[in-house]
Amino acid sequence: MTFEIDDRWVWDFWLARDEGDFHLFFLNAPRALGDPHLRHRNATIGHAVSTDLRTWSEPETVISPGAEEAFDGTATWTGSVIRDGSGWRMFYTGSRFLSEDSHANIESIGEATSIDLHRWSKAPGPLVTPDMRWYETLETGTWPEEAWRDPWVFRADDGWHMLITARARRPIGDDPRDTGVVGHAFSRDLRSWEVRPPLSAPGAGFAHIEVIQPFRLGSRDFILFCCDAAHLVGARVGQSGGIWVAPRDSQSGWCDVHMARRLTDETLYAGRIVTTPDERLALMAFENVLGDDFVGRISDPMYLVADHEGWPVLATDAGASSAPATRVEGASR
Repeated sequence: MTFEIDDRWVWDFWLARDEGDFHLFFLNAPRALGDPHLRHRNATIGHAVSTDLRTWSEPETVISPGAEEAFDGTATWTGSVIRDGSGWRMFYTGSRFLSEDSHANIESIGEATSIDLHRWSKAPGPLVTPDMRWYETLETGTWPEEAWRDPWVFRADDGWHMLITARARRPIGDDPRDTGVVGHAFSRDLRSWEVRPPLSAPGAGFAHIEVIQPFRLGSRDFILFCCDAAHLVGARVGQSGGIWVAPRDSQSGWCDVHMARRLTDETLYAGRIVTTPDERLALMAFENVLGDDFVGRISDPMYLVADHEGWPVLATDAGASSAPATRVEGASR
C-alpha cells in the first residue's frame, strides 16, 4: 500500500537502510491548512519504518523548525541520511522566509545526529551556504529564493560529496531562468565542508534541478532529479515535467544534464532510487497531482530496468531489459 497520513500531506522523502529495516524520512504538513501551496512554509520532517517498503510503522516527527531567526526558522525541508561510525547524520534543508507576504526565501543546509534514527539532535547551523563565486544568492540573483537545498551526501574514494539543488551565477545576457545546476560541496571528515563549482552547466533547460540522487544501473552512472513543467526553460519549454535522469561521470562527478531524459510525468515527483529487499533497484516517488488536486502520499516501489540503450526505465515500460541493477550512492545498510 502507499504511505499516507489521513490528516497530513506527505511529499519529498529520503531513506536509510539499517540491516533489515528501511527508515523513511519525509516532509509533511497539516491538510487543515486547506491550500497545499502553504505546506512549504509549514513542513516538518517525519519518520516511519518498514521491512518491505510497503507496510509502515506509525509515523513520528523527528525534526521541526528552529527559532524564528534561525536558518531553519520557517520550515525544515528535504535531505539525506548517512551512517557515521556507530551513529547517523542527517543533512537537511533549512528554510527561512523573510516575511509572511513575500516569496523571498533563504535556503541553507544544516545537520542533525542520531544514534538510533528515531531521536535527533540538531547542530547549530547553517553547515553549508552557497559561494557567490559560482552560485546565485538572493542578493545577486533574479530568483525569489536563494536556492540551496536537497543535500544528497555520499562517500567516494577521496572523501564525502554533497550534491545540492542550486542556481548558477549567470553571465550578463544569459537567460536568467535557465541556470539550474547540480551544486557541489566536499568534505574529508563530514564536519568541515568546502563549496566547489557546480557539477553541471547552466543552459540545460531547467530553472532548478531538484532532489538529486546519483545511482548506477548496470555499468552506467546517472543522476535522478525532478523538475516540473513550470520550471522548464529554453528549448524544453512546452514539454512535460516530472522525474528525470541524466548521465553522470563516476570519476569526475560531472552530470550531463543537457542530455536528460524524462522517466515519469508529473503525477509522480521527487523520486528516490532504493534497493529493495530482493536486491533490485526500484523507484519510489510521492504522488503529486491527480487532475487539479494535490495528492500528497508516497508510492510503493516500482522496479527499474535498462532499455536497449542502457537508460533507466520503469519495468512496466515496453522494450525494457529484465536485468536488475546495482548501486545507489549514499545508501546505508
